Amino acid sequence: MIEEVLSRENMLSALARVEANKGSHGVDGMSVKDLRRHLVQHWQTIRESIKKGAYEPSPVRRVEIPKPNGGTRLLGIPTVTDRLIQQAIIQVLTPVFDPTFSEQSYGFRPQRRGHDAVRKARSYMEEGYRIVVDIDMEKFFDRIHHDRLMAKLAERVTDKMVLKLIRGYLQAGVMEGGLVQSTTEGAPQGGPLSPLLSNIVLDELDKELEKRNLRFVRYADDCNIYVKTWKAGQRVMSSITAFIEGKLKLKVNREKSAVARPWKRKFLGFTFSWEKKNPRIKIAKPSLDRVKAKIKAITSRSEPIPIELRIKELNQYLTGWCGYYALADTKSVFQGLDEWIRRRLRMCIWKEWKQPKTKVRKLLSLGVSKQKAHEWGNSRKKYWRIACSPILHRSLDNQYWSSLGLRSLTDRYNHLRNMT
Repeated sequence: MIEEVLSRENMLSALARVEANKGSHGVDGMSVKDLRRHLVQHWQTIRESIKKGAYEPSPVRRVEIPKPNGGTRLLGIPTVTDRLIQQAIIQVLTPVFDPTFSEQSYGFRPQRRGHDAVRKARSYMEEGYRIVVDIDMEKFFDRIHHDRLMAKLAERVTDKMVLKLIRGYLQAGVMEGGLVQSTTEGAPQGGPLSPLLSNIVLDELDKELEKRNLRFVRYADDCNIYVKTWKAGQRVMSSITAFIEGKLKLKVNREKSAVARPWKRKFLGFTFSWEKKNPRIKIAKPSLDRVKAKIKAITSRSEPIPIELRIKELNQYLTGWCGYYALADTKSVFQGLDEWIRRRLRMCIWKEWKQPKTKVRKLLSLGVSKQKAHEWGNSRKKYWRIACSPILHRSLDNQYWSSLGLRSLTDRYNHLRNMT
């Protein structure tokens, strides 16, 4: 297997993937754009050390990123060389392990995505399973038990060099503040290996749930189990928590886990309506709060940013956001956001015009009558109030914003929904 990992075809494919993903540098400071030049000079030496079992992965660089619901998530960024080798390993191991994973596992798998998991959850609700056992695993990636993971790997991977290389990555350590700390458990998020390793660990949970004939969906460490009664939900929560903590040596976060109605919980940024027939997929309130906070930051009137740059940044952010959340059956949310965004941009323009004479001149140039231009140009009403006035609605209308390049969320939502 190590020969397959190090084959020219596999390594070139891994290199293309690493370069496409870009990403930050590791502890050695080398960027992705310098990787090819480095490999030309050093690949033969690296390859031989891997084959002999002498290769030592570098520690990962610790990075903290804020979580949407508060706190921070710890990432471990490998060097670009180690990312390349990890990617090469994943490309060989995925065909070995992925076909045996559960049909209800959707995270980090080929031809599967979060939308599929959300749709499956809705299908359970339509079948009458309207109680969800929402299990949250505390610091999952930081608590993966190395020996148990390596034992699972060894069941199908017989090449000792590959196993040694993977264990080397698990135990490479973390550099933080210039000091290297050893790692005795966990698989740091940030490298290509951790997603597959996490699925191998949690495949045991999937098999246990299947053995019990339970309806569930899992995306990485987000696991939702659907039952018909509150009593069944409490029983499942208790027994599955015992299995996760006793057998898998992981920890369930009891504060964030719950037995509840699906429309009272969020799953992958979505929630559901309560209807028994055809429950709708909705955007969860925390997800809406986050997008609104981002829009407010981009359209803050206290920041002296040209309107064209604001629109460019909005388009860049909202294109990806809409691409994910267009799964929701709530067109009105996208229409409401469009209206709110335009009002905030009108507020920014009104502030940008500053002096009353400038406001009058600009309004006149937009076709407003002289009387109305002087009336509103000299108004002492607050910016936010003016932004919703009939005069700015008519003069800075949808066509105006379209001419400046602002893309409509509603139009994109309709386009994406028509494609599915």
